Amino acid sequence: MSGLIRYWAAAKAAAGIAEEPFEGEVLAEVLASAVARHGVRLGEVVRRASFLVDGAPVGRRDPSDVRLAEGAVVEVLPPFAGG
Repeated sequence: MSGLIRYWAAAKAAAGIAEEPFEGEVLAEVLASAVARHGVRLGEVVRRASFLVDGAPVGRRDPSDVRLAEGAVVEVLPPFAGG
């Protein structure tokens, strides 16, 4: 499957880009591929981040169990400060 991954705040800074296309069947595969491309700093952010897939929160589901549809949009949301 292919789609788009969007990075927000610290994830955007760590990746060095706001968004990019992805190829992958499950969320874990897409995240691992992004970390492999962009490095350890993104990996640190991803470990603390939450995710949306097509606008729906992934929550506590294992990313290996989150299947992605063709054209999916994955958003990487690091913890935000403030209130």
